[in-house]
Amino acid sequence: MTGPLRSAELQLRAARHILPRAPLSRRRFGRLDDRLVFVVGSPRSGTTFLARSLGSLPGFIDLGEVAPFKAAIPGLAGVDLADACPRIRHILTRARRLGLVGSLRPIEQTPEAAFVLAAILRAFPEARVVHALRDGRDVACSLLERGWLRAGREGGDDAGHSFGAAARFWVEPERREEFARVSEARRAAWAWRRYVTAVRTASVPVVEVRYERLSTDPEAVAAELAKAVGAAEGPLAEALSQAYKSSVGRHAEELDDGQLHDVLAESGELLRELGFLRDV
Repeated sequence: MTGPLRSAELQLRAARHILPRAPLSRRRFGRLDDRLVFVVGSPRSGTTFLARSLGSLPGFIDLGEVAPFKAAIPGLAGVDLADACPRIRHILTRARRLGLVGSLRPIEQTPEAAFVLAAILRAFPEARVVHALRDGRDVACSLLERGWLRAGREGGDDAGHSFGAAARFWVEPERREEFARVSEARRAAWAWRRYVTAVRTASVPVVEVRYERLSTDPEAVAAELAKAVGAAEGPLAEALSQAYKSSVGRHAEELDDGQLHDVLAESGELLRELGFLRDV
């Protein structure tokens, strides 16, 4: 299914996903709140957990990954702001209308939004961006576990993006053929590096939340994040306290020497820059 029919299917899927989460009193048309919060970052960095925590707070709602938005991002990345902004606003406004979220503040958690942050904030000037950042070695473990980048993996995600070893839109054009040839561990580190770099070079205000700190000091993170997005600190601290501490540092047990070598070869420089590597 392609074209308008595919787009309609994705929009209806997004509506079905959003609607059950909206409180009954808010399931109506009305003035939408444009103070969206976009939670971005590499997949498997805690974006889902962070967005759900924020979306559980009074006055907020977690939209999940809005499928039509996710599907459109590869075509929006690199497009002039004048063209990208109205398309982004149209997609997300339609998704909120179909979901009947009323005046609740939406939390959108599509990781790929990292690649269109300038356009997002031009489309929604009152929006906030939260960057979920996690050690790239642990992210590589999680991506390897999921197998999304594994050669020969069939199927795709809800937005129609295929799994497997083929180069994604975020792979550097001059390295696209190389992407399919390297190990799965290196592709995982490649993904982490490109998503994190996209956020760091977007030249927009970003609230950074490190998963490692979140798992050990949720109260401090909640205080800073609540202030940044205008949320209730107490309920947020309670929600963030559910973060899994056991997932921090998993690479030490799960990556073999070859995998670790490939991860560091692709992302070691950025890992060092961010303070994740000190003795390697």
